[in-house]
Amino acid sequence: MPVLIFFNVTQLRAQETSVSKYGVPVINKLTEYQLSVHKDSVKTMVELQTLVPGIVYDLRYATINNFMHRQMYIPATRHTYLRLPAARALAAVQKELNNKGYGLKIFDAYRPYGVTISFWELVKDERYVANPKNGSGHNRGLAVDLTIIDLKSRRELDMGTGFDNFTDTAHHSFTALSSGVLANRNLLKTSMEKHGFKKLETEWWHFFWTNDRGYEVLDLPFEKLTY
Repeated sequence: MPVLIFFNVTQLRAQETSVSKYGVPVINKLTEYQLSVHKDSVKTMVELQTLVPGIVYDLRYATINNFMHRQMYIPATRHTYLRLPAARALAAVQKELNNKGYGLKIFDAYRPYGVTISFWELVKDERYVANPKNGSGHNRGLAVDLTIIDLKSRRELDMGTGFDNFTDTAHHSFTALSSGVLANRNLLKTSMEKHGFKKLETEWWHFFWTNDRGYEVLDLPFEKLTY
């Protein structure tokens, strides 16, 4: 079940939303996030392992095993989050894959906005990192980077490249791959799309939920979301 947040509504006051140097309104205060959730409970950020049984984490940005070659989540987190509708949909994907002997492994989901700025200032290529002038699906708790594992061996299915591979080989449209790799990618894509996620063309691992409720950009550290 999702973690429920209890607070005294009379203690919450409307606050002026912070604006980043890129001109994006950003929620960086816990009370402001709580007020947003009070107005629309669907905006609740859900820790995925509390809702998705057996889901596996390999949270790359909490380690140095990522394209930045440095730990981006400091202190290192053991938790990750999505907004409630996306988390529920991911639970449905996991259940369906479990019935086939597979499961999900998460590389990243919620990403504080400040980390997106760090990515952009290194890469500056919108095919692979979000432009902070827009914020990202990750910053809104709507995007997830993931793969499929075999439940018996616990090994990842072969997707043709690793996570955060910034080449054409990682694109969904790239088909010069073995039939097994193409089948594995298709299993991930069709499973996610069946339950409402959309793919990012340039990254086989990246899927996102539609921002249909004005989900705000968040720059809250993980420990603030851990109740």
